[in-house]
Amino acid sequence: MRRKIVKKLVALLAAPILLAGCGGSEQPPAATAGAGQSVTGEVTVFAAASLTETFTQLGKDFEAANPGAKVKFNFGGSSALAQQINQGAPVDVFASASPANMKQVAETGSVTFVKNKLRIAVGKGNPHKIATLADVLNPEIKLALCAEQVPCGATAKKAFEVAKLTPKPVTLEQDVKATLTKVKLGEVDAALVYKTDVAAATKDVDGVDFPEAAQAINDYPIVTLPKTRNATGGKAFMDFILSDKGRQVLTKAGFDTP
Repeated sequence: MRRKIVKKLVALLAAPILLAGCGGSEQPPAATAGAGQSVTGEVTVFAAASLTETFTQLGKDFEAANPGAKVKFNFGGSSALAQQINQGAPVDVFASASPANMKQVAETGSVTFVKNKLRIAVGKGNPHKIATLADVLNPEIKLALCAEQVPCGATAKKAFEVAKLTPKPVTLEQDVKATLTKVKLGEVDAALVYKTDVAAATKDVDGVDFPEAAQAINDYPIVTLPKTRNATGGKAFMDFILSDKGRQVLTKAGFDTP
C-alpha cells in the first residue's frame, strides 16, 4: 500500500512538468513575443539628408509595428549632424552618408547598411544636353555642388579628381537636398547629387550617369549611441533598418547593398 501511494505522488508531481514541456512548442519564445511590446517611447534618429524619403517611410513602418514608439527624425548634412551630436544633442541612432563623419561620433559599433553613388541632376528634358562630367565645366553651365565637408561634396571632389577635371560651382550647399533644390528651382543647370535623390525627384529633374561615379561610392554606416535616452528603442530601430524589410525599402529607392 505504501509503495502505491509513493507511485501516485511521483506521477502527480511529474504531470505539470510534462504539460509545460508539451505546451512550450505551441507558444513563441518569450523574447520574440515581447519584442514589439518592449519598444516604447520616443526614438530620436539623426540621419543624412539623402535618407529622408526612405527613413521617413521606414519610421512609419516601425511605428506601425511598435504602437508604443514614436520616431523623431533630424535630417541634414552628416558633418553638421556629427557636430550636433558631439555638442551634446540627445540622439539614439545616427545614420551617416560617410564613414569619416561617423568616426567623429563613434569609433566602433557602426554597421554599413547601404552604398550610394552620384548622378548629374539636370532640368527635365536635359535642356543643355549634358552627357558627361566634362560637360558641366562648360562656362555656360551653372553648377551646384555640396560643400566639401559634406559627404556628397567630398564624393563629388573625388569624382572630379578621377576625371582630372576642376569644377567651378556657382554655389556650395550644406546638404544634398539643398543642392538638388537649386536644379529644381532652375537656379542652376546641373548638380552632382546621389542617384537616390534624383530617383526621388523624377517629377522635377532628370539624371545623367557618368563612369567616374563608380570610383566615388559612399558607404552609409549606422550606429546606436552610448549616451542614448532610449537604448531599447534605438537598438530596435537599427535592427529594423538592417532587416529584410529595411533593405527592401532602401534598395527600391536606389541604394545598393554593401
